Amino acid sequence: MAKAILGKKLGMTQYFKDNGELVPVTVVEAGPCVVTQIKTTEKDGYNSVQLGFGEVKKHRLNKPELGQFESRDLEPKKHLREFKGLDMELSEGSEIKADLFEVGEKVNVSGISKGKGFAGNIKRWNHHSGPMSHGSHFHRAPGSIGAVDARRVYKGFKMPGRMGHDRVTERNLEIVKVDVERNVLLISGPVPGAKKTVLEIKSADNN
Repeated sequence: MAKAILGKKLGMTQYFKDNGELVPVTVVEAGPCVVTQIKTTEKDGYNSVQLGFGEVKKHRLNKPELGQFESRDLEPKKHLREFKGLDMELSEGSEIKADLFEVGEKVNVSGISKGKGFAGNIKRWNHHSGPMSHGSHFHRAPGSIGAVDARRVYKGFKMPGRMGHDRVTERNLEIVKVDVERNVLLISGPVPGAKKTVLEIKSADNN
């Protein structure tokens, strides 16, 4: 069954499974989310479900953003995301919580990775460094950047530049624990982003 929810990364910790295995887990506040819009092929040209997550004050939204919620008699939400291919029974105004998932399920988690700022080619692309001897004068420089006759740098060439702050998806992570009272999921391993990063959690069969 293809299902999805929005969440917020709270941090990492360790968790003992029932068999005594110690696993590193990411703590995610999953929901509650509200279905803010259901798009259909007849009206919008495609099928999708839009979820809203996080509280926000009305004065922080502009009129078009606020009107989307007022027309459906819904409380404003800070983050909105669309999901395609869901086969959940939903209607506008429905609430989704962490109990949507069960222990042992596999999920794909998407988010914006940590920004690293400007990075050299060795850190950014794992290039080799030059000789480290005192007189080489060539340690961490990029070196040759290609053919002379082209008289330009080829598009996509691996060079120093901005690193991180990209959309990243970690696939086939296991749900280790579901805390229904706190709306918290413990997900095995690391997920993209720093603390408070908004995450999209989808069942692994929903690519």
